[in-house]
Amino acid sequence: MNTVFAGEHLLPGKIGQFFVVLSFGSAMLSLISYYYASTINNKLDTSWRNLGRIAYFINMASVVATGCCLFYIIYNHYFEYHYAWAHSSTTLPVYYIISCFWEGQEGSFWLWTFWQGVLGMILIFTARSWERSVMVTISLSQVFLASMLLGVEIGGLKIGSSPFILLRNAIEAPIFSRANYLSLIPDGNGLNPLLQNYWMVIHPPTLFLGFASMVVPFAYGIAGLYTKRYAEMVKPAIAWSLFAVMILGTGIIMGSFWAYEALNFGGFWAWDPVENASIIPWITLVASVHVLIAYKNSGHSYFTAIFLILISFILVLYASFLTRSGILGETSVHAFTDLGMSGQLLFYMLAFVVLAIILIVINWKNLPITKKDEDTYSREFWLFIGALTLGISCIQIIVTTSIPVFNVVFGSKIAPPTNPIAHYNKWQIAIAVIIACISAFSQFLKYKKTDMRKFYISVVVCMLVAALLTGVAVYLTGIYTNFMYILLTFSALFSIIANGKLLGDAVKGKWKLAGSAVAHIGFALILVGALIAAATNKVISINNTGVGFGDEFAKANNPQENIILYKNTPVKMNEYMVTYKGDSTSGVNTYYKVNYQVLDAKGALKEDFNLYPNAQQNLKMKQIVASPDTKHYLLHDIYTHVSSVPLKEEEHNHDGHSDDENYDEPITHQVVIGDTVKYREGFIVVKGINKNVKIQNLPLSASDVAIGLQLEVVTPQGKTQAEPIFLIKGNNKLDFGKKLDEQGLKLRFSNILPNQNKLELTVYQKQKTERKDWIVMKAIVFPYINLLWGGTIIMVIGFLLSIFRRAKELKSA
Repeated sequence: MNTVFAGEHLLPGKIGQFFVVLSFGSAMLSLISYYYASTINNKLDTSWRNLGRIAYFINMASVVATGCCLFYIIYNHYFEYHYAWAHSSTTLPVYYIISCFWEGQEGSFWLWTFWQGVLGMILIFTARSWERSVMVTISLSQVFLASMLLGVEIGGLKIGSSPFILLRNAIEAPIFSRANYLSLIPDGNGLNPLLQNYWMVIHPPTLFLGFASMVVPFAYGIAGLYTKRYAEMVKPAIAWSLFAVMILGTGIIMGSFWAYEALNFGGFWAWDPVENASIIPWITLVASVHVLIAYKNSGHSYFTAIFLILISFILVLYASFLTRSGILGETSVHAFTDLGMSGQLLFYMLAFVVLAIILIVINWKNLPITKKDEDTYSREFWLFIGALTLGISCIQIIVTTSIPVFNVVFGSKIAPPTNPIAHYNKWQIAIAVIIACISAFSQFLKYKKTDMRKFYISVVVCMLVAALLTGVAVYLTGIYTNFMYILLTFSALFSIIANGKLLGDAVKGKWKLAGSAVAHIGFALILVGALIAAATNKVISINNTGVGFGDEFAKANNPQENIILYKNTPVKMNEYMVTYKGDSTSGVNTYYKVNYQVLDAKGALKEDFNLYPNAQQNLKMKQIVASPDTKHYLLHDIYTHVSSVPLKEEEHNHDGHSDDENYDEPITHQVVIGDTVKYREGFIVVKGINKNVKIQNLPLSASDVAIGLQLEVVTPQGKTQAEPIFLIKGNNKLDFGKKLDEQGLKLRFSNILPNQNKLELTVYQKQKTERKDWIVMKAIVFPYINLLWGGTIIMVIGFLLSIFRRAKELKSA
């Protein structure tokens, strides 16, 4: 006899799983139909094409329906589903529920599938004569992605992981033998604290749109080889490559800004393996854009162009394998855990590798390869050299990032770099110098033949101006102690000036040059901003007391770069007077108010602002998960995070609440309206109940019950109103206490006792001998970091201008 589990909502999961299977089947039908459509010589015969379209439309509708079902489950906190339980909680604000959607592997695969589906829909209506052949590749990729969500086993072979698996089927535990197990699960695991940031709402969708868009130039490359329309595929491939580069680049920088805003390592790029996995295909596709343009204008480097297009998407698949197979688990804080799909991910990648190799081998003798070498002083030659340099950059990143793969495959024991930032920088700074210089002087070269007199004059003038500005920059920033920093600054400024001159020509009427000039200027500003901010950032929280904070603290932090602040006790820190003013709790985060003041020579207040770095306490590991707060200025940022706070030793009771160590043991009272409860400093009057209470950031359904207990706290100093809340949400009982610091109280409306017709009020009183609150904090000044963020915006604008130009060329073709 099957156990009937009380309170389970099985219908949304069944519907969702139906659409998962339908999306896989319709993608397969679309693949088959488009393949046969591409083999028909009579293009007037549209039967297979039309079937392929219908199947793809069904696939897109199924993907959307799958997402709706999953979101419905998460939004309603149906913790009988493993995905909802693992990634969400009832206390999570509504706007972060979206982030729960793609925190797990299944949700992120759905996001990738969705964006790829959208791009396929666009291609159906815009690719014209390319639709049949291009959609074969898109549909094939859609089949693989849809299979990632199937969650079925065939003969012991697991295919995919379903987001609709039930918690009791995913985890083996005695609790799931009980019919009422849901009532024993008060809440979900919740969203990773580091992902509770507004950038994580928009960063993953942008990044996965970038990943998905990489398949389009790949599809055009495959279609060009398959149909032998080698040269014709170049124009659409350029346009779509620019789009992919723009979106993926934006997603990568968003991730960098998230790291800067939410993580406490004190920077914006740490060369983490997952970060590297996303930037590698971006670099190769940037290289392919330039070589495609070179081929279009000169007929040179076709094989290099097609190779870079194909390898870029394959590297996206390799990046997915790295981050999702669990192989990076010990070297990256961002990697997913292994869901047992490593073999499936490898098969996905190898299928496209084999497809690309076979088509290149078949077409090798017919590829439009020019036997005549490029002129050394031609633009196409230096575009090729630039692409080659970017390739070297990728090889260095791939080899180091893939060390865990080498150790698994070859049984080696190669240790990753102990200082990854220094390891990568010594290579990548030199490469960045070369790329910046090429992006500068190549603008004065022409395709095939260049007027050398004009070239030398333009280059020398720009170099002289760049040298002058480099001297000023070096003097202002103090980077004169490092020759490579000086060289990178010079090359970036050289690129800005050279492309600025080109932009000036564009303003005079040569608008087709504007896109590349603006994009190159933006990229050069990114280099300058990243260099100066990373090389000259200054820790201003210097500990001159000689007092440390314990051995455990010293393992993860430098005691000399952290100061201790006692509550309401000002401390001089650089030019600032800083004061820890107290803390406040919002959800699972505790925000620590730090006041900054600047006084002039006469002691008058020049500036006054507050920062609120926050932390979540991980009581099991006896540590905090901290996120910084930053004061933004035009020319610098002040970045502050807490390194240590008093850990609250919590003993959880039946409803998940905890007893604060600064309070006496709580006293529970059974009360009715009109009762008076005495406490040490005064008394509390029960005034009434509020049945229309609202809870901030927590949506309530019609079946939920939220009641506020209206209290009046009376002390010799006066009266204070308080309203703790009791909530029945689904099968869970929760309450939201009210903390009154001035009265030394914490009040909880902890239960309703219908049989006794009474309410339960729990009173916490602060201990008379309370220790002084403190925090340990670190503050860093990042100079000129806005050059990095501003350069990103300018680069995206440049890509947009280039995309508009290439789209216009496509329409006129």
